[in-house]
Amino acid sequence: MLLENFRSKKLLKMAKDSPYCFSCGKSNERDIVAAHSNQLIDGKGKGIKASDYRVAFICNKCHVLIDTSAKHSKEEKKQLWESAHRATIGWLFMSGRLQVTEPPKYNL
Repeated sequence: MLLENFRSKKLLKMAKDSPYCFSCGKSNERDIVAAHSNQLIDGKGKGIKASDYRVAFICNKCHVLIDTSAKHSKEEKKQLWESAHRATIGWLFMSGRLQVTEPPKYNL
């Protein structure tokens, strides 16, 4: 069963509050963005971004590296993104920016 991709501008805007890039560790100099997963399993498609809960807060340099670099294999870029995603989600919960209140409602 395919669910619609989850969207939250509020969640994406939290990237600006990130203390640093969750990929390379560089301090946030107003260049941290919410980079979406590039994996089909996460809802990524041609012209379609993955769900907003599948983001990593990373700097522009890391975003370009993960999205376009020919220096790294597809698997290496996937692992870089996954590691940054786990750190991002951990920070969101540990900092209190993300809290569980009610389950989201999905359009089936």
